[in-house]
Amino acid sequence: MRVRIVDPPAYSPPYDFALAGALARAGAEVELITSRYLYGPAPAADGFPVREEFYRRTTGRARSTAARRAYRLAEHVPDMLRLRQEAGADVVHYQWLTLEALDAFLLSGSAPTVFTSHNVLRRGEGRLRELAARLVARRADALIAHTRAGAHQLSERFGADPARVRVIPHGAFDYLTRQAHEEPLPGELASVEGPVILWFGVLRPYKGVDVLLEAFKGLAGAELWIVGRPWMPFEPLARAAVDAQGTVRFVDRFVTDPEIPAYFRRADVVVLPYRRIDQSGVLYTALAFGKAMVLSDVGGFSEIGRDHGAARLVAPEDPVALREALAELVADPAERDRLGARAAQAAAGHFSWDRIAQSTLALYEELA
Repeated sequence: MRVRIVDPPAYSPPYDFALAGALARAGAEVELITSRYLYGPAPAADGFPVREEFYRRTTGRARSTAARRAYRLAEHVPDMLRLRQEAGADVVHYQWLTLEALDAFLLSGSAPTVFTSHNVLRRGEGRLRELAARLVARRADALIAHTRAGAHQLSERFGADPARVRVIPHGAFDYLTRQAHEEPLPGELASVEGPVILWFGVLRPYKGVDVLLEAFKGLAGAELWIVGRPWMPFEPLARAAVDAQGTVRFVDRFVTDPEIPAYFRRADVVVLPYRRIDQSGVLYTALAFGKAMVLSDVGGFSEIGRDHGAARLVAPEDPVALREALAELVADPAERDRLGARAAQAAAGHFSWDRIAQSTLALYEELA
């Protein structure tokens, strides 16, 4: 089975590399076609070649954000057309499409196509984006959602034929737990004693950091660490942290893979108070490290809590319920251990990449 994994904008290298590696271990002949990742080192390729065929001029030198967008727009269609015309694959599996409304017509013409719809619940926001998502849902030969909630949305909201939609989980990012060169925590964090509540990821409004800071008011016995690069106004969060009165520490920058393990190993509770979500790479990192979690009861997060018992669920945008759940876990190490053990069990079983690869190969074989 010859498979091409395609992620033109390199939006999810950890996922791309983990899936390609698992497929290669399962016996597939895999190649990953993507662009140069600009925000740190990409994971190591294990058993498959990587071709950086997209946006080569865009990523070939340092450019401003505006310049990168202009160059990428100019390169995009030629790059997609070149890939469309390539033969030699039994299946072409797209992870992301940069311009969905256009790319729906530029999918590979030489082999069956699969599209993984990451974060279905956040796709199609706005009339034009919804139209674009509908086009892709109709034109790909098969669609993958990571959760039942996502599969339902693909069919009910975007018009995908349910017979062409498969639920295949996102895998736990266990590669982060066995890196050769882990970096320690920054000095001011390394000396912290007592429980730590960790929020991790790119700061965006839908992720509910403001709700978390409100919930942290009056929560004694723990520090709150908010770690990740802001993609939203930061000043309101800084003011809310002061108002919360407890100890809130920000690491407001991109955190590379070698740095990530230290944060998750140190965390006692990982919290994801998202307003709306299907799945999250941060969630699958916390699973890999076997961490107790508090999650919003939305989308695929609900399935983690209900199907696997691996998290405490709270209503989204409810700071009181969030405070109570966090306070209970801060005060109860045995319950944290129980939830962490369930998370590790889920990571090694349902969310293992080798299991995911078998399900994905079964889909490929049906198409081919």
